[in-house]
Amino acid sequence: MARNPHISLIGNPNSGKSSVFNHLTGLRQKVGNFPGVTVEKKSGICRLANKQDITVIDLPGTYSLYPRRADEWVSYKQLMSPIGGEEVDLAVVVVDATALRRNLLFVSQVIDLKIPVVVALTMTDLAKKRGLHINIRELSREMQVPVVSMNARTGKGVEDLKTTISQVLLNNFTAKDFFPVGSLAEEPIAEARLVLPNKSDYAVVHYLINHERFELSDDIQDRIERIEKKYDFNHTKIQAEDIQQRYKRIREIIKKTVEEDSVEAKRMFSEKLDAFFLHRAWGSLIMGVVLFLLFQSVFWVAEYPMNAIEEGMGALTGYLSHLLPKTWYADLLINGVLAGLGGILVFVPQIMILFGLITLLEDTGYMARISFLTDRIMRKVGLNGKSVMPMVGGFACAVPAIMSARNIENRKERLLTIMVTPFMSCSARLPVFTILAALVVPNEKIFGVLSLQGLVLMGLYVFGVVIAMLVSYVLNIFIKMKEKSFFILELPLYKQPRWNNIFITMVEKAKVFVFDAGKVIMVISLLLWALSSFGPGEKRETINKEYAQKIEKDPINTSQYERAKSAELLEFSYAGILGRTIEPVIKPLGYDWKIGIALITSFAAREVFVGTMATLYSVGEGEEEIGETLTNKMQSAKRADGSKVYTRATGFSLLIFYLLAMQCMSTLAVVKRETGSWKWPIIQLLYMTALAYVLSLITYQIFV
Repeated sequence: MARNPHISLIGNPNSGKSSVFNHLTGLRQKVGNFPGVTVEKKSGICRLANKQDITVIDLPGTYSLYPRRADEWVSYKQLMSPIGGEEVDLAVVVVDATALRRNLLFVSQVIDLKIPVVVALTMTDLAKKRGLHINIRELSREMQVPVVSMNARTGKGVEDLKTTISQVLLNNFTAKDFFPVGSLAEEPIAEARLVLPNKSDYAVVHYLINHERFELSDDIQDRIERIEKKYDFNHTKIQAEDIQQRYKRIREIIKKTVEEDSVEAKRMFSEKLDAFFLHRAWGSLIMGVVLFLLFQSVFWVAEYPMNAIEEGMGALTGYLSHLLPKTWYADLLINGVLAGLGGILVFVPQIMILFGLITLLEDTGYMARISFLTDRIMRKVGLNGKSVMPMVGGFACAVPAIMSARNIENRKERLLTIMVTPFMSCSARLPVFTILAALVVPNEKIFGVLSLQGLVLMGLYVFGVVIAMLVSYVLNIFIKMKEKSFFILELPLYKQPRWNNIFITMVEKAKVFVFDAGKVIMVISLLLWALSSFGPGEKRETINKEYAQKIEKDPINTSQYERAKSAELLEFSYAGILGRTIEPVIKPLGYDWKIGIALITSFAAREVFVGTMATLYSVGEGEEEIGETLTNKMQSAKRADGSKVYTRATGFSLLIFYLLAMQCMSTLAVVKRETGSWKWPIIQLLYMTALAYVLSLITYQIFV
């Protein structure tokens, strides 16, 4: 069966490309990764007016065919040397009418690759407000390609775009050369055409510049290399002359096709807003309020669906535990599969809400202002202004926060952001902080108003940020990447958000997490269940027989015996043995073997610490009294020598450990996915654990 025509949707960042893609494909989309890279790939099916289906591939945004970022390289290679079966039949280039000169550079380059081109001209309404009047018919004539005006926000003009696509596909129309590329280097281009006979002159120029980055045979690579050396082919000079000549002609085209009102007559609404939002004095204060509201909204709004998911999973677990027989496979289903599934689904509301709010900020244009305001301080520690959003998102959950670091172009800065974002105190740490603070911090008021426990909690959040900045500064020294760092940011016009685009983004991000990171989370959940449910030797059989006899003699206290049996079985499970094994290592921090088990089991999720302690100390399961009962039990816990387990030194040491340690398999799974290798999550696990150990040891020695 013949494949659908492949349409590559390309354009500059912030040109409205994603909205055009959503209008063309609706919800007939799928998300994956381009082969060999972690850059997200979106594709979808679009039905044209003539009932023909086409496959639309949304390529990452790029400014020109001279790529710098990883995602720009993906778009570049897809246009220059597409993977088998995904050859480009037509390119729809989305052009922002308010930045016509810059956008037309990319259009002219794609034209000279001899790919059929249709220009989708967006934001014409904003261009008119800015005093720009574009003669679309004349622009189409000058560029020699069809130009369709459309509103990416409302979808107006989408049907015209579909009709134009079908006509170009039917006629297989290819424009003439926009610029006589052969004049750049006539002899090497002519000779290289013999090596690459099916490529346009402009494509040959790019193969001369970047042939090492393409999958070519050794013979072709050697022949191109010899041509470069023979003619002393200067990459930088050719690239500079190419861009200069293109901009020269683009300026002439704009003079013929664009009329501009007097700048003095209309002052842009965006400029007025920037005078307020980017003000030297209160711009940072406004940004702080916006980020605070973003952070709080993720907590406030996500709390209800997260509680609903937890209650639903709890009800399902309780129902199945009474329905199913007491067998190992029932325990596997309830405490392995369902526990792992619940650990995946409970993050979905936060992921959807965080990405929805981030998309809202991006659509309105304020996200670029946040990056601009924070760049100076971030750059001092090796990051840039775009790192602030993932780090803020980390206060809610590191999983979606790390996923949101994709908009950072520089590979090193993106990696640094991913490596330090888990230091932000996520919501999963809050139950641990709360119960430990209640153990070691007096419930007193400062000045009769401020809670001492609340100040300690706030201090932990601030300390996490400070550590993240210091670690980034150190990692910036050791991580060697030659890619240069530029913070070139165009401040887009303020716009009304596209609500449909926000909804689709929320759904896509949730699907990526559930079906990609979720696989790893489920595997590790099942592994942890096995470690906690099984153990060597006959000791566990002896424990079961012993408690069976006690229950038979004293059935009234069955529930108490069952909890005690669970705690003892856990002690002699593989997880318990690990706790006993690591006790000599964690003893200098003030921890006993039970805390060691909690450190191991809470790797599934930090909040598991509370549940593990509840089991170990045989706490009742009444929802309202769990916190109080558990606190009392932990306060009265004694060591073998009669000394208290949870002293102030041990409590503060644990607080620091849980603040800094990488105890979240979900985060590690996402880091692996985003970096494309287990190398970085393993490094992250090791250095965060080492840092947590050292600072916890120091904390214990201070308070002991």
